[in-house]
Amino acid sequence: MSRRPNTRLADLFRLTGWSKGELARLVNRQAAVQGCPQLATDTSRVRRWMDVGEIPRDPVPEVLAMLFTERLGRVVTIEDLGLRRPGQAGARPSVHGLPWTPRRTAAVLTEFTGMDLMLNRRGMVGAGAALAAGSALSDAMHDWLRAAPARAGTRPHDPLSDADPAGLDRYEAAPVGSEEVEALEHSVDIFRAWDAARGGGLQRKAVVGQLNEVGGMLAYRHPDHLQRRLWGVAANLAVLAGWMSHDVGMEPTAQKYFVIAAHAAREGGDRPRAGEALSRAARQMVHLGRPDDALDLMHLARSGMGEEALPRTRAMLCTIEAWAQAAMGHGQAMRRILGQAEDLFVSDRGDVPPPSWMQLFDEADLHGMQALAYRTLAEHDPAAARPAAQHARRALALREGTERHRSRILDQISLASACFLGDDPEQADRYARLALASISENSSHRTWDRLREMYRLTGYYAGYARIEALREELEQAMPPRPAAGAALSTRLV
Repeated sequence: MSRRPNTRLADLFRLTGWSKGELARLVNRQAAVQGCPQLATDTSRVRRWMDVGEIPRDPVPEVLAMLFTERLGRVVTIEDLGLRRPGQAGARPSVHGLPWTPRRTAAVLTEFTGMDLMLNRRGMVGAGAALAAGSALSDAMHDWLRAAPARAGTRPHDPLSDADPAGLDRYEAAPVGSEEVEALEHSVDIFRAWDAARGGGLQRKAVVGQLNEVGGMLAYRHPDHLQRRLWGVAANLAVLAGWMSHDVGMEPTAQKYFVIAAHAAREGGDRPRAGEALSRAARQMVHLGRPDDALDLMHLARSGMGEEALPRTRAMLCTIEAWAQAAMGHGQAMRRILGQAEDLFVSDRGDVPPPSWMQLFDEADLHGMQALAYRTLAEHDPAAARPAAQHARRALALREGTERHRSRILDQISLASACFLGDDPEQADRYARLALASISENSSHRTWDRLREMYRLTGYYAGYARIEALREELEQAMPPRPAAGAALSTRLV
C-alpha cells in the first residue's frame, strides 16, 4: 500500500461515468470470465485503490486495464492506472512511469500492443487520451538516455520471475534463431515501404501484431548478438506503429509507441535510433501546433544520439528542428538550421552504409522538409513562399517514378500552399488539384490535415472563379475534422 492517493486511477475513473459499486461488479464479472470466480471486489475496496493507493492483487490490475480500455475507447495500461507494484519502476513518479528498467520495456511493449489490438478487434478508435508535454518527456528521459544500458546476464531465465505477468503474452516465451530474426528484419522493410506508399491506416494493425509477437520473444533471454537484433526489430516496429498511429490521428497512442521505440533502441545499444524515435514525437508535436514541445524533444533526441549518428541522420534532425522554429516564426533560426542540414547532408560521403531506418531520408526528403519549413514560415513572412515553392518543385522532381505516393501528395500540398501565400493562385490551383486527385487513394489522415490548412489559404482568393470551384471540390471531398480537444491537452495522464 502506497498510503498516497492514486490520482491516475481516480482521474480515469471520473472519465468513465461509472459508480464505484458498478466498477466493483464489472471487475468481479470479468475476473470470473478469466477463471477467477472467487474474486469478491466491493465498493470499499475500489475506494481504497483510489484514496490510499492500495495496489490490488492479480489479476485485478489487468482486468481494470481491460475494462478501462473498452470503456474509454483507447489503450489504457496498468501503468496508466498507476497500479505499478513495488520494484516495477522507479520510486520517483514521472510521466508514463519513465524511465523504465530494462525488464519493464518488453512487458510494457507487450501489454500496450495487446490492448491496442483489442481495440482494433472490437472496432474502437483509440484517440481520446492526453499528450504528454515535450518538456515532461525530456526531463524524465534525459539522463537515462545518455547513460549506457546495463548489461544483463547471459543465462536464459523464466520471464515470469521478474516481469509483470499482465505485460507478457499468453504463450510461453521461447528462443528464436538468427533466421527468424532475419525474417523479422525483412518484414520491417516491407511494412516501411507500404507505409511510405499508401499511408499508415491499412497496415497499422499488422505492425502492432508483429510488435506484440516480438515483445513475447524478448521475454526470453537470448545470446547478446540476437537480443540486440531483437531490440532493434522492436524499435523499428514501434516507430512504424507510432508513425502509422500518428498518420491516422491516434496521437496519444502514437506518442506511447515513440517512447517504447526509444526504450527498445537504447536496450539494443542503438542510441541514434532512440534519438530518431524521439524526433518522430517532435514532428508529431509540430503537426499538432506545439512547436515549443517539439524543440524540447529535439534537444533530447540530439543530445541522446551522442557522436554515433551519421551526418545524414543529424541532417534529418536539423530539418525537424527548423520546421519547429518556422512554426514559431523564427526565420533566422530556421534558415541557420536548414543551412546546417544541407552541410551535414553533403558531408555524408556514403562510405558508411546508413541504417535501414534512415534509407528513406534522401535528397528528395531533404528538399521536402525544407519546403515544409519555408511554407510554414511564409505564414509569418510572405517572402519565404518563393524558396518553399522552389524546394517543393525539386522534391517532386526527385520523387518522379518512385513509390513514395504519400510524400508526393504532401509536397504537392506544400507547393500549392506556397503558391497561395506567394500570390500565384493559378499554380496553386494546379498543384492542389493534383493532390486532390490522388489523396483518396491514400490512408493518411495527415494529408487531409495539410489539405485543410491549404483550404484555409484559398479564402484569400474569394471571387476567383477557378479558386471558388476548387473550394467547392475540396469541401465535398474533405472528411469531417475529428475533435482535437483531448488530444491537444498537455495534462499528463
